[in-house]
Amino acid sequence: MKRINKYITDAGYCSRREADAYIAQGRVTINGREAVLGDMVGDMDSVEVDGERVGRRKKPPIYIACNKPVGVTCTSERSDKSNIIDFLGYKERIFPVGRLDKDSEGLILLTNDGDIVNKILRAGNNNPKEYIVTVDKPVTESFLKEMAAGVKILGVRTKPCRIFKKNNTTFVIHLTQGLNRQIRRMCQALGYRVVRLKRIRVINITLGSLEPGRWRYLTPEEVREMHMLLAGSSGTEEASDLKKAVKIRGYAEKKKGSFSQYRERGNTGTRRSGNSRPRNRRKSTKA
Repeated sequence: MKRINKYITDAGYCSRREADAYIAQGRVTINGREAVLGDMVGDMDSVEVDGERVGRRKKPPIYIACNKPVGVTCTSERSDKSNIIDFLGYKERIFPVGRLDKDSEGLILLTNDGDIVNKILRAGNNNPKEYIVTVDKPVTESFLKEMAAGVKILGVRTKPCRIFKKNNTTFVIHLTQGLNRQIRRMCQALGYRVVRLKRIRVINITLGSLEPGRWRYLTPEEVREMHMLLAGSSGTEEASDLKKAVKIRGYAEKKKGSFSQYRERGNTGTRRSGNSRPRNRRKSTKA
């Protein structure tokens, strides 16, 4: 048995995040009834999304690298006329790994492997993405230092990152986060405006000489190395289970520690509530 969102992604229909959205919107059914988040399904169940049967994937997963041009939106929603799926026109169902702003360009990965999407995108896995960024005025040392240390945007401070100057108005930055329009917001917070933003690497996959609007399959060597680098990364469900386990273990250790401390004190009664008085305390006497 699998959770309904994992079943859908394992079938190569969409990413787990998109599957959760479809379920919440009432677009997923299990054996004719509307699915809810957390439902469990097996191989004998009939799962449909928008009336389309979702089956288990039998073919090897697909991994594609595309040089997305400006103007294309990284979404699989066909209601968006600029969606990357229609732009590629690929014959099988695939979906983008994360997002690259519509007004940005460069490397975007597409796949039908939902598990690898979660492992690549989770910020806690610290998987690097590399960008070349051109701004509207000279790049200073203070700007580079502030960017590297982290900038407060969207109510949070960004994680420290690697950054170095390429020329007077261009820098290269390595991020392990993927906040909404992160680089643009970071630059804006420091008084800069991004003129051009191009992603050139995701983990071990590089853009290379791939021309804008073109795509290619990842090589077997790239796929092997990518899986090797992601071996220690956790997916959304695994991370959730790990978080729960750590929380439970932490609570148990806290309780154990408290009891051990209590025993070490020999149950002498030194632990007391705020209203109790200490033993053997002499009462004050009036002179």
